[in-house]
Amino acid sequence: MLIDITASTLSLTVDDVAASGDFFTAYFGYRQVMAADGFVSLAREDAAVDLVLLRRGIPVLPPEQRDQRAAGLIVAFTVTAIAEHEERLRQAGAPITMPLREEPWGERLFQVTDPNGVVVQLVEWTAPAGA
Repeated sequence: MLIDITASTLSLTVDDVAASGDFFTAYFGYRQVMAADGFVSLAREDAAVDLVLLRRGIPVLPPEQRDQRAAGLIVAFTVTAIAEHEERLRQAGAPITMPLREEPWGERLFQVTDPNGVVVQLVEWTAPAGA
């Protein structure tokens, strides 16, 4: 029997929950659903994954996870009109840490990085050259 998944949520442990929450709200249209000391839950009305931000060290985490932080991962969103999104984010002052580029396999992408070092990548898929 398959599991009936009704939503997807990505939980990120960061040092400054408010800074990451403000980043995703300002630049990516998330809205705050719930919040408490060291915790915020963010959502959108479309297919984007929900986000939970937890402060590093928060006791709700198992002891072996409390001191870890989101690192070495990329939160990727597939979009259309990627060049327009890069320009809008650049104009809004978002920290573009990898400018728009196109890979030979048909991926157009750019990255921004939030105040806690969480890398967000926007991706648009196109037909590769010669396909």
